[in-house]
Amino acid sequence: MMNMNEYLTTTPALKGRVKQRYSDFIVEEVLEDGYVCKAQRFNKSWEEREERQMKVPERKEEEHLLLDMEKINTDSSAAMAIISRGLNVSKKRIGYAGLKDKRAITCQRISIYMPDPVLVERFGVKGIEIRNPVWSNKRVELGELKGNQFTITIREIAQSEEEIRRIVEEFGKQAEKGLPNFYGNQRFGGKRQITHRVGKLLLLGKFEEAVMLYLTDTYEEEKEEIKQARINLAKTKDYKKALREFPMETRAEKAMLNHLVKFPNDFAGAFTELPEKMRYLFTHAVQSDIFNKILAKRIAKYGNKALENIDGDVIINGVPAIILPGFESVYAEGEAGELEQEAMQKEELTLANFKTNKLSELSSKGERKEIVLCAQNFKLEKIEDDIFNEGKKVLVVSFFLSKGNYATTVLRELLKEEVF
Repeated sequence: MMNMNEYLTTTPALKGRVKQRYSDFIVEEVLEDGYVCKAQRFNKSWEEREERQMKVPERKEEEHLLLDMEKINTDSSAAMAIISRGLNVSKKRIGYAGLKDKRAITCQRISIYMPDPVLVERFGVKGIEIRNPVWSNKRVELGELKGNQFTITIREIAQSEEEIRRIVEEFGKQAEKGLPNFYGNQRFGGKRQITHRVGKLLLLGKFEEAVMLYLTDTYEEEKEEIKQARINLAKTKDYKKALREFPMETRAEKAMLNHLVKFPNDFAGAFTELPEKMRYLFTHAVQSDIFNKILAKRIAKYGNKALENIDGDVIINGVPAIILPGFESVYAEGEAGELEQEAMQKEELTLANFKTNKLSELSSKGERKEIVLCAQNFKLEKIEDDIFNEGKKVLVVSFFLSKGNYATTVLRELLKEEVF
């Protein structure tokens, strides 16, 4: 968690509530060629939603079917698992450019290798829609997007319309110039805030501790059934009993438990039951946590000048870039390098820890990330009475972020509090 003195914008806090409703957070993927995957269904009322008849065009030489996937209150991995079952194809045949928020309406481009067109046309699952089919020679790969367009509704605002407008218009000017490019809380597992903690244990080779932390750590607002299953497993380490107690929605946990029932001491193997791209997120989370801590230290030390160059900075695209550590990383020079090394020492990690033999997909060569985030085309869309919170106002804003950046980072600066 960041501290209050680590906000760089000078506007007063906008006191509101984010993500009260799924439709309050809309994410539309923008591809490298400018194509926008528009939310067209779940952002409308039941009465406004049209019945769609999709027709897959005839295939020539192409092997990948490109589709827009719109979803509501479903994480990307779960949505693609559902599509995999519905179309009777392996999950490995599905390509995507990035993972999207769960508690939101999101639309993104996916590709499916050689699906049955009839099953594609018949596919229908509550909360997921696929449409706009186009055959292509190319699979959609991770990172192949320009960025995301966000339309965000903030509710339960007690401030007056005049004050809201004054705060948001000034904030927009500052946000377009640049904000601290912190990784958002979803990188660390949302409210559970666990991914980086598990990742660190994995990089240190502490596989049993990592498994038990992933399976048993809980948080206050977690569903009671899941929470109780975690607590019971922590007490008993009875994997067979836990496999019965964990509900169906905890797919990842049940896959790991199923492995541990068969191979009780193969803790590294339990992690191989998770999708490979999901496993790599553990390393990403460790890197992100270290990046955030270095950036927070810069802000605590330099205040409003933290995003400017300091001694020894590595410059990318004209701005300083902080280390995302890996086994081929090189620390910055001077004071910038000292901050990087101090953060690593505090975490009791070395660059060599990022090369693993037992779970090689956790290995990372390392890279750098720019410390400045620019919220492009920041717009105040509307302010009106909040029909779900009597006597309060609701605000809608929109903006574009290039890939790898988080809307919650922008909202954190606007609200001057942590956003999950």
